[in-house]
Amino acid sequence: MSDTPLPASAALAHAAGCGCASHDETGRKALAVDPDTKARNLTRLRRIEGQIRGLHKMVEDDRYCADILTQISSAHEALRSVGRELMRNHLKHCAASAIAAGGAERDAMYDELVDMMYKHSR
Repeated sequence: MSDTPLPASAALAHAAGCGCASHDETGRKALAVDPDTKARNLTRLRRIEGQIRGLHKMVEDDRYCADILTQISSAHEALRSVGRELMRNHLKHCAASAIAAGGAERDAMYDELVDMMYKHSR
C-alpha cells in the first residue's frame, strides 16, 4: 500500500462510502437528474403515499386479507418502478462519471454498484 495521499475527491468518496464523490455540506447528491424523470418519480411517490394511506384504512376497516395483499403488491411494484428510474439515473450520471474518472473513484463505484445489486435484488 502506498503512502501517497488520495486526491481530495477520492478521499471524500472513500470516507463517505460512495463512488460518485458528489458531496456537499448536506450530504451526498446526484451528479445530474433529468427534470422530467424527477417529476415522474415525485408523482409516483405521491401516488404510493396514497396507496399506503389506503392500505392503512383497509387494515383499520378489517378488509378481506386477499384484497389488502393485492394492494400491497401494487405498492411494491410502484416502488420498484421508482427504484428502476433511480438506478438508471445513477448508472447514467453518477456511475459513468466515477468510472470515467478511474482510480479510487472507479473502484469505489464498482463496489457500490455490486453492493446495490445484491441489496436490491432481494
